[in-house]
Amino acid sequence: MASLSIGNEYMLVNFDDSFRLKDFYYPYVGLENHVLGELFGNKHRIGVYTKEGFSWLNKKEWDIKINYLEDTLVGKIKAINERLGVALSVNTTVHHIKPVFLNKVTVTNFFPYEREIKVFFSQSFNIYTSLLGNTVYYHPLEKAIIFYKGKRYFLVSGFNEGKEFDDYACGVFDKEKGLLGTYKDAEDGVLSKNPVEHGSVDSVVGFTLKLIPSSSKSFYYWIAVEKSFRRIKELNNFVREMDAGILINETALYWRKWLKEICFADLSKKVIRLFKHSLLIIRLHSDSQGGILASGDSIVGFKKDNYAYVWPRDGALVARALDRMGYKEITNKFFSFCAKVISNDGYMLQKYRPDYSCGSTWHPWIREGKFQLPIQEDETALVLYALWKNYEKYGDDKFVLSVYEELVRKPSEFLLSFRDKDLKLPSESYDLWEEKFGIHTFTASTVYAGLKAAENFAKEFGYDYIKFRKASEEVREGILSYLFDKKKGVFIKRIFKKDGEWHKDLTPDISNGYGIFEFNILDVFDKRVESTMKELEENLRVTTSVGGFARYKGDKYYLEREDPRVPGNPWFISTLWLAVYYIERAKSKEDLEKPKKLLEWVAKHTTPSLLLSEQLNPYNGSPLSATPLTWSHAAFVVAVVKYLDKMEELGLYDVFCNKKD
Repeated sequence: MASLSIGNEYMLVNFDDSFRLKDFYYPYVGLENHVLGELFGNKHRIGVYTKEGFSWLNKKEWDIKINYLEDTLVGKIKAINERLGVALSVNTTVHHIKPVFLNKVTVTNFFPYEREIKVFFSQSFNIYTSLLGNTVYYHPLEKAIIFYKGKRYFLVSGFNEGKEFDDYACGVFDKEKGLLGTYKDAEDGVLSKNPVEHGSVDSVVGFTLKLIPSSSKSFYYWIAVEKSFRRIKELNNFVREMDAGILINETALYWRKWLKEICFADLSKKVIRLFKHSLLIIRLHSDSQGGILASGDSIVGFKKDNYAYVWPRDGALVARALDRMGYKEITNKFFSFCAKVISNDGYMLQKYRPDYSCGSTWHPWIREGKFQLPIQEDETALVLYALWKNYEKYGDDKFVLSVYEELVRKPSEFLLSFRDKDLKLPSESYDLWEEKFGIHTFTASTVYAGLKAAENFAKEFGYDYIKFRKASEEVREGILSYLFDKKKGVFIKRIFKKDGEWHKDLTPDISNGYGIFEFNILDVFDKRVESTMKELEENLRVTTSVGGFARYKGDKYYLEREDPRVPGNPWFISTLWLAVYYIERAKSKEDLEKPKKLLEWVAKHTTPSLLLSEQLNPYNGSPLSATPLTWSHAAFVVAVVKYLDKMEELGLYDVFCNKKD
């Protein structure tokens, strides 16, 4: 799990809780990972040498606090070692435009006598996600360490009191042969100055500072990335000429200005700060080519895969959050991305890589001996729905027409035709949690919304819209007829076919109710919605001290053990969807207290650096699974915006914000 994430639309860099760099993506956000510390174990390291001894920051003797400069994507790290009498304060960021990772390091001497303190940085890159055939060397003219393979160049340099680093070593690491890494060379305070190596390579650079008692000095360390030696040299010159410290300050200012100013009414400072930071985390996971990454955290999870993909569902819901805040420049890129990856038949596959290629999948093309599409149909429907909402907000005819054929006509026709001929509901596909096959209430609700978007687009641009209206009405009637259990008085998870017969899955699932009111199948005050949400709240509440709500009853994903208090681990998404339900129902200030508490619960359970994971450990509240998860942050943004909209609807917004006509 990541404790800090920084980047721009070409790079994404993650750190663990000991401030070791664990992921380094370039030239896409989410592709290629040139470190992949979780898999190869070759995380970068920072170490300190004094005459009192040596220590890497991942040792327990360091007290490390990791956070961000407020309202920025600039990390703020404080690391203290009492034994060595040393403190490091680091501001770390990726320049908001250029592909360069920048660090200002301030070293403090706590001891009452003058000392020489040496700070070492160890680097190891598996370029193109491979340990084979890499080269590292010291370039005396550039005064830098350079890694390269093919069209990927990584330049390591710095600036310390008028000069670059004063010590270096290039080496190899191969645990099978007992070569732990060149970082071991730093532990006696002196490096070998070996100038070149190839294969599975690494390097270390050292900066020496002389400090009088209780004093501090700063130096700069950076890693520039480019696709050729010429360009990496130009980028290195750019950092030196512009000054690394100025570039860090410039980046902090850029992010603060990127955030839009709004009034947050009566929401707490914690909620406000998390809202702003959530927008920054979403921006961080938005690639220059339009892909919105689910998470850059390279946790090696199910079958040695991770979350570094573009799921159309996640992307569409994130786009809704961004469009609510007016970030059209990002969402238009996402829709253009979708227009490039959608199939000729108008459906989205499970997930994609940021370079438009298909991601890995566990959905088969054959089921019980018969062909099936390996899709989750809500992903196709939600993209079309989100595009309509985008058009509804901005009215950008030119943009919509640029993607109309691929992203409106084709998916509209697909949603129209991909339906069960008897039930008129969407044909069977996988659910939003990517586990169950069938006709799901949530999926059907999104298809209804997608068909309504198709109707609206066709009407707006002069095409036949009646067929989409008819189909959407049929889907809605099918939901009310086949996915509502009259005996229990609730909407169910799904129906599925087995041995030629339809069967019901009655599992309480937060999406059963959320999809019904969010996509306007029924009004939020409808008795059927009320009874469904009541059942879900009762069945999905986690009754440990942590609290929160599970996504569905019996969820085993990342669950430690069976416990009647834990129907599944608490998820931020499911808890926020419940908050949205109560926001939508609110008729007074008092009615908003319950969802407001849920927003506070989310803000309470972030990491110290304000990152939202996918789910939480139900016993201690620690993050589980991908951290940060872009969808979690987007769900928080949507819930807060809906809260503020409801305040305005109730005439309460002006009381706090002095808004005038």
